[in-house]
Amino acid sequence: MTNERLSRRLFALSCILGSLLACAAQPARAQDHWVATWAASPQGPRFVFPRVLMPAPQPGQTNPPPPPAFPPPPTINNQTVRMIVHTSIGGRRIRVQLSNAFGTSALQVGAAHVALHDKDSAIVAGSDHPLTFGGKPSFTIPPAAEVLSDPVDLDVPKLSDLVISLYIPVEATTPTIHLTGLHTTYISKQTGDQTGASVIADAQTVQLWYWISAVDVDAPKNAGLIVAFGDSITDGATSTPDTNRSWPSQLAERLAANKATASIAIVNEGISGNRLLNDGAGVSALARFDRDVLSQPGVKWLIVLEGINDIGIGGRPNAEPPDAVTADDLIGAHKQIIERAHMHGIKVIGATLTPYVGAAYATEMGEGMREAVNQWIRTSDAYDAVVDFDDATQDPANPKQILAKYNIRDHLHPNDDGYKAMAAAVDLSIFKSK
Repeated sequence: MTNERLSRRLFALSCILGSLLACAAQPARAQDHWVATWAASPQGPRFVFPRVLMPAPQPGQTNPPPPPAFPPPPTINNQTVRMIVHTSIGGRRIRVQLSNAFGTSALQVGAAHVALHDKDSAIVAGSDHPLTFGGKPSFTIPPAAEVLSDPVDLDVPKLSDLVISLYIPVEATTPTIHLTGLHTTYISKQTGDQTGASVIADAQTVQLWYWISAVDVDAPKNAGLIVAFGDSITDGATSTPDTNRSWPSQLAERLAANKATASIAIVNEGISGNRLLNDGAGVSALARFDRDVLSQPGVKWLIVLEGINDIGIGGRPNAEPPDAVTADDLIGAHKQIIERAHMHGIKVIGATLTPYVGAAYATEMGEGMREAVNQWIRTSDAYDAVVDFDDATQDPANPKQILAKYNIRDHLHPNDDGYKAMAAAVDLSIFKSK
């Protein structure tokens, strides 16, 4: 055989081998799938101040007038807004979801970037990536719509901070936001596109998120997602900002540290002031269930901690419909959530309602409702598993009240240590691969 013929054969064999290796690699890549690593429930720009903070009316006293609404969030007009989000699991490719769910007009986005976070408004040098949507760097989101960015190759560590920057060239008068932003957001005072800037100098700061609703990572086949679904206690409203101390964030740390659960993500879909059955600070849990739970990529488990605001507002002796609710009403709502999740193969963990006696809206009637709902959660076997947050946070000497060292003075919301106790109460063996 001549050297020329030998070379041709070797070349052909190398091509065949390369093709076989490529084919062998393709199924492994196909096994990867998108999993949400961070999320926040979209809210409208107008909020009724949660009546949870109002004292119960005395006998013979009429309901007090509603307090003033929250000040409207700063509008963005020919400015850049830079936001920080905290991942649970990591990945090498990401995509970002933006929401105009509560916008009354189309949202124009002039540019969007993602990067790793350094400190304050600064990004890690060399980590900045422009985002495109359908191949376009600028785009428009119709009212009530949500959009996903094209995938970006970016090595995102677990339990790390990402920076998402949006340039809004035309004033957005009805921004879709998440009110309890647990990280500082930076709004440029200088006009124009600064999405790729290393820092946003002399920025206005707020603690809410604009338009961002989720970040997904391309994760291995065994990766899955837990959705934490609840009100302010899940939202982390009283945790220390910029420290990731909400109970879902602290549970993320436990999951990441455990080899058996290291590939499991968790996202926080709590809304402060949220209720199961009625709108208020955010639409009701039943109304937002499909968007905030079922639509999350990779969801396998759901933890439900909802109902204390229904009890606090509706458990007053003179509460009127639709606020007036019973324990049976709340149990019925829980059953709906369980059934709707099971239809999609999601396992549902019921969390007992934490103590609230001493809170501004606590009543004897409401406490009876809370205990009845908790008894049902613990004993009905309706949930696939139970996490006893009530037991984890109560004062053993007075189980109707939150333990003093976890109390932030309102007898309702835990401090960072209380959230840590809640995260520690979750049995990690619940989250087994399916």
